[in-house]
Amino acid sequence: MEIFWISGSPYAWRALLTLEVKKIHYASRLLEASKGEHKAPEFLALNPRGKVPILKDGDVALSESLAIMAYLDRKTPEPALFGRSPAETGQIWRAISVSLYYLEPVINRVVAPIFSGHTTEKSDDIRAAAKEVHAELQTVERTLRARPWLATATISAADIALYPFIELLLRAAGKDAAQSLDLGFLPLVETYPALASWQEQIRALPGYERTYPPHWRTSTAYAGSHSPAPVA
Repeated sequence: MEIFWISGSPYAWRALLTLEVKKIHYASRLLEASKGEHKAPEFLALNPRGKVPILKDGDVALSESLAIMAYLDRKTPEPALFGRSPAETGQIWRAISVSLYYLEPVINRVVAPIFSGHTTEKSDDIRAAAKEVHAELQTVERTLRARPWLATATISAADIALYPFIELLLRAAGKDAAQSLDLGFLPLVETYPALASWQEQIRALPGYERTYPPHWRTSTAYAGSHSPAPVA
């Protein structure tokens, strides 16, 4: 298998984590967005939208992170990330749907202007979105106080789907430009201790370091420390 990805893409991170959790051997194809490699003709032949991730498995070329996760789960059934029973599958997809429709959009409203250098002009909307993120994270926190994982007794696709967006949020909150906004996410261990414990469980997964965005390792400005690989 080959996985085409860009450093820092939360969608690509989902696919990489799934490959590692499944212990599937794969060839990593890291693209450089700054060089437009995701818009090159050979990549557009795999995905005309020019977006990552792309999984290539023989004659199969598959885009969209959740589709890739489902493909890998069917290809290599253990561990079962989408459930072993109808009840588990329903709970997992419910948790994924909550993240997809309620949490990811407001996280993106926080992080996008911070990363793009539009913090000042978008400050009111960032703060408003941050309040919505907190409301959703409070629900996640209550869930993780009751059990170690989001949907089932073990790690599932729900955990893998959400995790990169939590890291993306913390990365943005640690930026210098975000400090005046007082977003209230850091330090995570104080604001959301159960979520922080969940985060550490994922960071401790075998193979996790291979999935970590390489360009994040070059900066130490992140206020929420990550001991093996400091991020900005």
